[in-house]
Parts: sequence; C-alpha cells; structure tokens
Amino acid sequence: MQEIICHSEQETKEYAKKLAKILKKGDIIILAGDLGAGKTKFVEGILTYYGLQDEIASPTFTIVNEYHTKDVTICHFDLYRLKSIAEFDNIGGEEYFAKGICVIEWGELIESILPDDYMKITILKDEEDENTRILQIEERGNRFNDVDFKF
Repeated sequence: MQEIICHSEQETKEYAKKLAKILKKGDIIILAGDLGAGKTKFVEGILTYYGLQDEIASPTFTIVNEYHTKDVTICHFDLYRLKSIAEFDNIGGEEYFAKGICVIEWGELIESILPDDYMKITILKDEEDENTRILQIEERGNRFNDVDFKF
C-alpha cells in the first residue's frame, strides 16, 4: 500500500488528474471513505484530465453515469444506496468493467465480484486538518504492481 497526502481539495483533484494519465480501458478504481471524504471530488479530478470536468454529476440516484471521450468511456458509479451485490448485477454492473475505465464510489460492496486487477483508494480525513486527505492506495492483482503512485 502507498500513501499520498493532499493538503486541499484542489491538491486531491490534481492528484486524481495525474493518476488519470496512467489509466486505460478496463481499469477499475474503487473509492472508499466516509461521507464527505472527497470521493466525488477525486472523480472530478480524473474527469478533468479528459476535459470533462464540467459534466460531472453525482450518480447517487442513477447509480452510474457514463462520460465519453473519443478514446475512452469513463463509468462513474456511486453504490452508496445499494444493499447487495444482486442489485449491482440487476443493473448489468459487471458488463461495464470491459466498457471503459470504471471508478466506483462505495465499491467495497462489490469487491468479491471484481476482476483480479483493480486499484482501491481509501480517502481518509485528517483529524487535525479538515482540508487534508490521506489517500491509501492498494493495488490488487498485477496491473498496477510496478506503479509508483507518488507522482
């Protein structure tokens, strides 16, 4: 596991933008953390890399939003309201994995059905500074094994 410290919302978004440079079709990122930790802001940073920062909408009520570029589709999930893996299956969730880059807020719910290769980023609030976030990055499988996430 690697740990990254971001001292502001802007730093968190900038870090996500840098991370987006290494992402490719089929990559899956799980975003974990408490409410208000910055998961959606992180997604906004990824979308900024693709020039889609003005299009972000929280998928809380639709479960998934798709963003299209000429090169890749980004699928942004928010599983906060799901109660089971079966609900994810009912929306055809696994079909999205090969469709593009999947960024899944509250994705801990479905970790047991994910492909072997994915990244999990847990965003923690710093108890001493309300603006600071600690990003704990865990690589699962082999896809991200050789990546130094300290961009």
